[in-house]
Amino acid sequence: MYLLGKITVTAVIPERLRKLSDMAYNLWWSWNSEAIDLYREIDLPLWEKLGKNPVRFIQEVSQKKLEQKLNDPEYMQRYDRTAAGFDAYLNNTDTWFSRTYPDKKGHMVAYFSAEYGLNEVLPIYSGGLGVLSGDHCKSASDLGIPFTAIGLFYKQGYFSQHINKDGWQETNFNDLNVSHLPVKPVLDRNGEKVLINLELPGRMVYAAVWQVKVGRISIYLMDTDVEQNNNQDRWLTARLYGGDQEIRIQQEIFLGIGGVKVLEVLGIDATVYHMNEGHSSFMGLELIRKLVLHNGLPFKQAKEVVSSSVMFTTHTPVPAGNDVFPLQMIDKYFSNFWGSLGISRHEFLDLGLKVSDNQNFNMTVLAMSLAGRKNGVSELHGAVTRSIFNNLWPGIPEEEVPITHITNGIHTLTWLSPNYKYLYDKYLDSDWKERLYEKKVWDNIDNIPEEELWNIHCALKTKMIGFVRAKLKEQRLNNGESVENIKNAETILDPNALTIGFARRFATYKRANLIFRDVERIKKILNKPDMPVQIIFAGKAHPADRPAHEVIKNINDISREAGFTGKVVLVENYNMTLARNLIQGVDIWLNNPRRPLEASGTSGQKVCINGIINFSILDGWWCEGYNGENGWAIGDNTYYDNEYMQDNADSQSICEILEKQIIPLFFERNGNNIPVKWVKVMKESVKSLTYRFSTHRMLQEYTESMYVASMERVDRILSSDYDFIRRLTDWKSYIEKNWPQVQILALKAMNMLQDRKSRSGESLTLYATVALGAIEPESVKVELFYGTFNSGNKIENPEIAEMHAVEKLEPGTYRYSVDISLLEGGEYGYTFRVVPYHPDLINKFDMSLIRWVVQ
Repeated sequence: MYLLGKITVTAVIPERLRKLSDMAYNLWWSWNSEAIDLYREIDLPLWEKLGKNPVRFIQEVSQKKLEQKLNDPEYMQRYDRTAAGFDAYLNNTDTWFSRTYPDKKGHMVAYFSAEYGLNEVLPIYSGGLGVLSGDHCKSASDLGIPFTAIGLFYKQGYFSQHINKDGWQETNFNDLNVSHLPVKPVLDRNGEKVLINLELPGRMVYAAVWQVKVGRISIYLMDTDVEQNNNQDRWLTARLYGGDQEIRIQQEIFLGIGGVKVLEVLGIDATVYHMNEGHSSFMGLELIRKLVLHNGLPFKQAKEVVSSSVMFTTHTPVPAGNDVFPLQMIDKYFSNFWGSLGISRHEFLDLGLKVSDNQNFNMTVLAMSLAGRKNGVSELHGAVTRSIFNNLWPGIPEEEVPITHITNGIHTLTWLSPNYKYLYDKYLDSDWKERLYEKKVWDNIDNIPEEELWNIHCALKTKMIGFVRAKLKEQRLNNGESVENIKNAETILDPNALTIGFARRFATYKRANLIFRDVERIKKILNKPDMPVQIIFAGKAHPADRPAHEVIKNINDISREAGFTGKVVLVENYNMTLARNLIQGVDIWLNNPRRPLEASGTSGQKVCINGIINFSILDGWWCEGYNGENGWAIGDNTYYDNEYMQDNADSQSICEILEKQIIPLFFERNGNNIPVKWVKVMKESVKSLTYRFSTHRMLQEYTESMYVASMERVDRILSSDYDFIRRLTDWKSYIEKNWPQVQILALKAMNMLQDRKSRSGESLTLYATVALGAIEPESVKVELFYGTFNSGNKIENPEIAEMHAVEKLEPGTYRYSVDISLLEGGEYGYTFRVVPYHPDLINKFDMSLIRWVVQ
């Protein structure tokens, strides 16, 4: 047996085409189709073979083909134009952020996320959270926000999914070839790899740092696969969401604590820290530790500083989405940590304990405890989150819990088909890409001829079906299916049929197989000869989620039954490539989660920009997006406490709307075979949704309501050399010490406040006597809390009116009054309350203190 060696030959890019290499290592190309065209036109077969990966392409492309392009004037003209646009983008200082906040250029937002879905060539994402993080970074770049992102480098990424011949999901992890990825190691002045280290139980663990360029911003990823570590630790960051709880907590220690160390070693002075989900919550503890050790601040003051600069976005109301660790595990990893914070074990654990669970340390609770600003990702999700975490603010009404919302969006140019981009170039204002978050930009959608829009849609649908056929053929080959079945994959799916798409994570609450609840009814719907309908499914189940695996198995089995064969297909290995084809090519996008468990959802936002229509439960973003003319809503706003009844009602609604509205409208054609009324809905979908659900709008909201507020607060803290914080924490301590003295003395009758009568519109004066003890009146707000009574004698839709001190009755006791006018007749409830007040509190309930009238 003879030995073999390997010779790797890397193409030499001519100097004249040097920008092809520069652009390959900056994911700016992923949302600029002109840049993508430069690669694919050099050698299309090679481009497709290499997975549309520019880095690998420039390594393997032939010199001959490069030289041919050098002699192609038309190509070189487009190359020069694209290269100039790339340079102009990177060097442009006239951005939305610089124009809007010219005095904030010295600040930096540090964004922490466990996953980033930037493009399929860098598979370090699992689903919507990662894709949202990637889109967040791209819009931060486009808007010119000073922004740096932190994550982990998973060299095996997330798993590849195979659906075997029996319909079960199989998971495979494959090593990524780092040399083929748009990442580069961060080097120090001596050309050595930058390393950070963390102390884990019994050992020091090291991580190299890699840089991913995303337009103007960078993402820094930590990688423990370095020679300084033992074999076990080298695997620590290998897999996204892989391994047991030991691996998980170690990954999250690196993400949070290690991420702060990365910023420090790179000299990046962040002033705002954004935790995207709770995986990075340990970051806040490290920031506190640094302030205690290096600035001499006691814990309470250091925590106040951190709360001023840290914000937290939660993405799921589903318990499985919130990481918890048993207390013995926290003892194992942090027994040497809380001492450096100057607090006890009990005080440390209190930061992460949920009221209803004192055996587990909850990362979402920790994030809530440390972040001064908190938000959900849709209006409904904000309300659901306030309900879930209400007990962290005892006594505070659910609707006033200090968790707001900023609805998710998508990076429009990443998900927009080039076909539609060129169409919009033709009919919209020339600068529409820079102003895509403005409503008026999209008014000209109505000027696009129906036939032109429909023809583009049909072309994309045909392309999508071709892609799915190829995937299904490969799937059947790998499963060793019959020659006939493999051959059938080449003609499966009808380009003229109404095509429904369902693709997302197969978590059970998303109810992927709900449409088959009444099997016979949906079979009839799919098999009308003159109005054919077909459904394409795709999605991964978490390896440990057995019920979700069974949903996949169920759909696969149905797809093989008589009446469903060729009408229902399940495509394996859902990723950004498959997603892009589906969200640009189906007719209807089906989304039927169990309300209200969908925090936002963004797949439906991706389809609307491509003229595809949403058919969704009124959950997450669709509650805000649906206007009655831009798609269809499944069911209504009803809340169910019985899942069986909810599933019945929603599945019936799906079939009813398909039969009576969607299918007839799709097949109603004019003399040119154009579904004019359907195209009208397509246009309304684009026009009403694109500007609202972009990450540009989302980032502007984050900047205006959270980032800049934190920047200004940090400026005040630093300019005062922390005196701002010392005064505020001293005041808080004084209020906490004296709060037990506060009580409200109001006129009562039996166990109720005194009844009052008033005429509609008449002014009514209400009084309350408040004992404040040692607290001064200017340090509190006394409020009237009132609203209509519901059937349970509780106040609903409450209003709040500030009361004013009108008389000092004795030392520490004051009489307050307020005038209100009730316009509508009926019975109203009212009560009084007192809350601490200081102009420098981050929010009204920053201290979680409130005093109500009690019996």
